[in-house]
Formats: sequence, structure tokens, C-alpha cells
Amino acid sequence: MAGRGAGAPAGREKPNQVVLNAIQCETVKKEMRSQKLYTEFNINPFHKVEVVAGKPMSWHDNLEEVVDEGFLTAIHQAALEPTKKYTEPQTTSQEIGWYSDPLINRDVSDRRLNFHRFKTEITKYMEAAWCQKEQSVNLQ
Repeated sequence: MAGRGAGAPAGREKPNQVVLNAIQCETVKKEMRSQKLYTEFNINPFHKVEVVAGKPMSWHDNLEEVVDEGFLTAIHQAALEPTKKYTEPQTTSQEIGWYSDPLINRDVSDRRLNFHRFKTEITKYMEAAWCQKEQSVNLQ
């Protein structure tokens, strides 16, 4: 019992440095197979960026800089509303109101579907009475 390590199971000896090194090498090889090395980084266009204005009298802030067109297009694309970004709704919540065009064209001359307000004899009479009442109250 004295020859076993603290974490070694019964009947097995503690692994030596050669075995530990082989395990470490195998682990590193497995990790290297699944990892991808990124060398080019850019800003996430879907994350809002807080812009802080520079100092107006600073000479180094006012230098002409080269405009990165790829960055500008990514920012402008992220700022668009979903109907201009995508051809179809991406979530079930976007389905409501995605197709905002009317199902039929409105014909304002069709009296069956349009009930415009118009004055009748009684409404003309009441409008005149109401105006007369307001004028008498305002004069007092």
C-alpha cells in the first residue's frame, strides 16, 4: 500500500513521467485538431458600439484616416431593419407584421367599403347650436 500514489486505484501503480508526457501530448494533439487559429479580427456588427467624441482641439484626432469599406458596410448592414436584411422572417415573432402590404388595394371611390363622415340636417343643426353656445359662454 505504501507504493501507490494518493489517487491511484487499487492494483495500479502511479503513472511515471513518460506516461504523463504521452497523455499530455495526446491531449494537445486532440485540442489542436479541433481548434482554429484566427489571425484577422474585426468588430461584431451586431453589437452596438458606444462612440465617444474626440477632443476638438487635438491635432492627432483630426488626421485624415483611411476608410475601411468592409467595416462600413458591415455596420450599415447591421443597422438595417430585419425586412431589409433578410428575405424571410428569422423568428416566429418576426412573422407578425413581416408582410405589411395590404391584401387588397383600397378603392376610396367604392362606397361599399368606405364610410366617410358627412353632415346631415341634424348634425348641421347641432353644430350651429354648439358654436352658438360656446360663443355665448366666451363672451361672459
